[in-house]
Amino acid sequence: MEFSTFLWTTFFAFVTLATFSFLYKDNPFYKFAEHLVVGVSAGYFVVILWHNGLVPNLFQRLEDGSWYYLWLNSSRPWYIIPALLGALMWTRFHKKYAWVSRWPMAMYIGISTGIAIPLEMANRVNKQLYASMTEIDWSAFFGHGQFNLLDMTNGFSQLLIFAGTLSALIYFFFSKAHTGLFGGVAKFGIWILMIGFGASFGFTVMARISLFIQRIQDMDNRWFKVAFDTSNPHYHFGFQLVFWLMILLIVVYTVMEIIAYRSRSKRAVEQH
Repeated sequence: MEFSTFLWTTFFAFVTLATFSFLYKDNPFYKFAEHLVVGVSAGYFVVILWHNGLVPNLFQRLEDGSWYYLWLNSSRPWYIIPALLGALMWTRFHKKYAWVSRWPMAMYIGISTGIAIPLEMANRVNKQLYASMTEIDWSAFFGHGQFNLLDMTNGFSQLLIFAGTLSALIYFFFSKAHTGLFGGVAKFGIWILMIGFGASFGFTVMARISLFIQRIQDMDNRWFKVAFDTSNPHYHFGFQLVFWLMILLIVVYTVMEIIAYRSRSKRAVEQH
């Protein structure tokens, strides 16, 4: 690894540690990392939207026209309409003409809603209904098939999906008191819901922990070990110098925090 690459790797390590420092408390290091991520993300997406949105979908479709005629002589002049609607959104920043931005915003929300609702119904509702209405393979219960709890095509798993879906829906049926057999089914629905929520939360935590482990391993392989790898043909004494400077910065900040905490504690004791 060359020295310039190591500097960038050190900066990435610093930003990672600065982000993790929020576990201690809100501090200047975390604020720097937070503002950096927000600023870079905003600038990145602006460039992406410009080159992947406006350029191919607007400018290239009107390029056979002339700006002198406001592209009305283009073979596809109707693309000027969405361009004007997008420009009208900027009136939001003017107090007097802010109401104009409601028109393109209403059209945008209406079109987006019309596209999103069928997709959500197809992906989240219809597929769930199809999965719960799959024909149950009863051979696993009568000795003609292999009984396997982990096989989702097994009859037991199919029956459990159907019973769990039905009992979870019954739990949200409040027109009848949850007593007797009906109450037992609703209670089973609660268990199904809690298992589902727990699995979703566990999956989320597992994914975040996996990202954390991957980042620590990356820092260890690309930063910590490189700084002390004298066998590297591109090794430079600045590797360790940059490494220890960053460690020194963290130590100095920690010591200053301890001193400030003791000073606040001392003043609090004197006031009492």
